Order: sequence, then structure tokens, then C-alpha cells
Amino acid sequence: MTATLSEEMRLRDEIVEVGKSLFDRCFTFGSTGNISARLSNGDLLMTPTNASLGALDPERLSKFSAEGVHIGGDKPTKEAFLHQCMYCERKGAGAVVHLHSTHAVALSLIDGLDPDDLLPPLTAYYVMRVGKLPLAPYFPPGDVALAEAVREKARDSHAVLLANHGPVVAGKSLREAQYATEELEETAKLFLMLRGEKIRPLTPEQRESLAKRQN
Repeated sequence: MTATLSEEMRLRDEIVEVGKSLFDRCFTFGSTGNISARLSNGDLLMTPTNASLGALDPERLSKFSAEGVHIGGDKPTKEAFLHQCMYCERKGAGAVVHLHSTHAVALSLIDGLDPDDLLPPLTAYYVMRVGKLPLAPYFPPGDVALAEAVREKARDSHAVLLANHGPVVAGKSLREAQYATEELEETAKLFLMLRGEKIRPLTPEQRESLAKRQN
């Protein structure tokens, strides 16, 4: 299958639009974070290395074949493998967003949380858009050993938080991945605001009911 030129142009423009939106609202900063999206033929478009998400050029996005080979655009981010391992495990994913967003990173630094599910089900939208948030152990940026750690966690969750690093979130579409990543960041912020307070999260029954709505 070959992706049409119009499909690719639309997706390039959408990556630029989402990147600027995330940057302008301080979900990312400097040249941190990266975004990828999958074309109908399996090829990937990805933000390149040292690129600010607030100033992307659609024509300079990195392009990968469905087999993971860099075939066009600027030099890819060293974190490209994070995206590729998410697509391998999340077969229905059409996009992946990876940020170094402040509150999610802060959450990843807290000792004593459940590494299989870091956040309680505080809101319905968090449950519906994120659901479960496992923690992948720390590896230095660019270390390919992180790929296997993320792959293992991604088998059961489309959102993974990297220790001392940030979230990686897959979605069926780029907008779905964006909204889930934003929901994760805002819920992490809410969780940190409530530290020390007695909270009333959703019950297991309420959480299960929300999960059934998505199926």
C-alpha cells in the first residue's frame, strides 16, 4: 500500500500544529519532546533531532519506512526507538507523543508509588484517556536498553512513564495521543497538588464501568 501525497501533507501539517500547541501551552520546552505519526502504508513521520516543537518545518520532518529505516527528512531524534517500540506493541496506534512535561516528570521521581500504576483514578477522563500508567526504569537518554523496558510496559498500557524522563503515549490518532498526554500531565499536576490530603478517587466499580464504555 502506498500513502497518498495529500495524506502525507495533511499529517505533516497536523504534527506541526500539535507541536506548536503543546509548546505554546508549556507542555514542552526548548528542544525537548518528540512526536510521530503513522501513514496508512506503515511509514512514520517524526520530529527530528534538536527541533523545538514550537517551530517545526513540515518539510523537514524525519521519515521512516515501515521497517524502521530512515528514508527522508532531517536527522532523526535519538529517541526514535521509543516511538518504534510503542508501535510494535500497540498495533492499533496511529501516533505517539513523548514529552518531558514538568508534572509527569515530577511524578516519576516520587519514591514509593506503585510502579505498575502510578496514579490513582482521580477523574473519569483520566481513566478513559490514559487508564493505567506503569513506570519504566531509568536509562540514559538514547540508551536502546530503554526500548525493551518500554516495550514490556506497553504490552498492557498505551501510556508509559519513563523514570526521571517523561511520558510516552500512543493513540489511534495524533489528536488522541495528544489529548491523552495532556490528560496525563494535568492529572499528575492534580495528584501533586493533593499530596498530603485525604482523597476520594473513583472506586474500582466506577473505573471498571468507564473501561467498559471504551470497548
